[in-house]
Amino acid sequence: MNKMVLTGWIALVALAGDVRAADNTPPEGFTSLFNGRDFSGWKVPEGDNGHWQVIDGVIDYDALSEAKGDKSLYTEREFGDFVLHVDWRIKETPFINPNVPYILPDGTHARDITGKPMKLALPDSDSGIYLRGSGKNQVNIWCWPAGSGEFYGYRMDAKMPPEVRAAVTPRTQADNPVGEWNRFEITIRGDRVQVVLNGTTVIPDAQLPDIAPRGALALQHHGGMRDGQWVSPPSLVQFKNIYIKELVGP
Repeated sequence: MNKMVLTGWIALVALAGDVRAADNTPPEGFTSLFNGRDFSGWKVPEGDNGHWQVIDGVIDYDALSEAKGDKSLYTEREFGDFVLHVDWRIKETPFINPNVPYILPDGTHARDITGKPMKLALPDSDSGIYLRGSGKNQVNIWCWPAGSGEFYGYRMDAKMPPEVRAAVTPRTQADNPVGEWNRFEITIRGDRVQVVLNGTTVIPDAQLPDIAPRGALALQHHGGMRDGQWVSPPSLVQFKNIYIKELVGP
C-alpha cells in the first residue's frame, strides 16, 4: 500500500470514528437519556433475559422479552413538559398484518360499499414512545400507510370528541423506508403535543385530554411469537440519540 493510499485510508477511518462519536451526544440545551453504552437511567424489565440490548451504540430490541409483566423499557426519571428528540428505525418486517385499517383524515376507518371497515394485509412491525408513563399517550412507530407519529390510544377512543381524534391522526406519511433511520421531535406542553417526523410536522397541535402532568418515557414492546411464528407485529426496532430539553414557564 503506497503512502498516499494509506494516508487516505487513515483519514477515512478517522472520519468514520468522528461520525460515530457524534451519536448520543446531545445538542446545546438538551440532555442525553441514552449514553450509547449501557442502560444507565433506564429500567430494564425484570426477567427480560437480555432481549433489550445495547449494540454498537444503539438500543436494540428483538421483541422477545421474557419479562412476566410490562416488557417495555422505561426511564427512571419522570418528565413534565419537554422537547424530545429520538432517532429510531424498524429493522425488518417478517409479519404480515392482515388488519391494517385505511385511516381517513378525521381518524375514522374507511368502509367498503357494504359498510364493512376496509383492511389491508401489509408487512408490519410495531413500537412507539410512551409519554408521561402511559401507553395511551404513545407516539406510534409502525408501517401503516397513515404513517408513524399518531396517538392510537386517543384516535381509537370513541369517548373522545371528533376534533381530538382527528388532531392525533398524522397529516401525512413521513416515514423513511424500513431499515433506514427516522427522527422524531416531540414537543409537549400541558395537554398539547406536536410531532415532527423527519422534518415534516405530522401532528401540528393535538390535545391529549386528561394526560398526567408528569411521567416516565418508555420504548414500547409489541408482538408475540407462537410455535416459532410471529402472531402480531413485533417491535423489531432500534433507538439512539435520545435527547430531552425540559420546558419551564409559559
